[in-house]
Amino acid sequence: MDKGVATRIRPEVVKLQENIEQVIKGKSEVVKNLLIGFLAQGHILLEDVPGVGKTTLAHLLARSLNLSFSRIQFTSDLLPSDIIGAVIFNQSTHDFEFKPGPIFANIVLADEINRTTPKTQSALLEAMNSAQVSVDKQTYDLPRPFMVIATQNPIEFHGTFPLPKSQMDRFLMRLEVGYPALEDEVRILREQREVGNIEFVQPVMEAEEVLELQREVQNVEIADELLYYLAQIVAATRQSQLIELGASTRAALALRRAAQARAFYEGRRYCTPDDIKMMVVPVLAHRIQAIRTFERNGSDVSDEAQALMRILEEVDVPL
Repeated sequence: MDKGVATRIRPEVVKLQENIEQVIKGKSEVVKNLLIGFLAQGHILLEDVPGVGKTTLAHLLARSLNLSFSRIQFTSDLLPSDIIGAVIFNQSTHDFEFKPGPIFANIVLADEINRTTPKTQSALLEAMNSAQVSVDKQTYDLPRPFMVIATQNPIEFHGTFPLPKSQMDRFLMRLEVGYPALEDEVRILREQREVGNIEFVQPVMEAEEVLELQREVQNVEIADELLYYLAQIVAATRQSQLIELGASTRAALALRRAAQARAFYEGRRYCTPDDIKMMVVPVLAHRIQAIRTFERNGSDVSDEAQALMRILEEVDVPL
């Protein structure tokens, strides 16, 4: 983390980010957005090629916060009950009882989420939407704080089931980790001696402290003119000739929460236009569908991020 920038940030968040960056080198912006998503009580989709640290990032967040962590490896034969749990007959009590599944953790890693069937993917919807699950007409609350971090490989299509928009809409942000810069990769090669060893990373925050920070984020002020600016951006996605499917009202609420969390991360009790602008692509890009246009050589010249950047150029920023 840049020490010059860190002086403005909440000290609790500085400590947390620096703890994670003991292992994740040169990815301050990714770690920052992950923490913003967590402060906003959102879920994160990490979309990138294998081996860039997606799983490690999720595990480090859980260790740094001293929270329970569960990893679910999604495969084509995975069933909803393998995630949520099931009602079983207890031989000793001669009664049926609910056996919780791996979803009952503070931070759940849904690894390679697009490798399982839509039916199993949908088992996460209720959990991600309201932090609870329903089994056999009974509702069970999930532990708080609760966050799903899902991963998927964007370039591998064999044996995968693309996430429907209804599922994508539950993720607050979609992030890409990316390859490290040359100097950072050298540091990783120099410092990481044991495969997957993150045991030296110690917790720097407890669950109750996290919940208090999340409550404080909800109280970050966002002025009416900024709400109007945010609504104009969302409305523009529905009217743009570059976009086939615009952002929903749920997306607008997600953008507001992310902007509040970013302001809080930066040590402010109020939002600025930049808080909204910086969150537009990670929050909205995976929720919309751009109209593909092609040049004469056949190359694709339009995507969701480019369409959103065009909208940001066109919508007037409040003074």
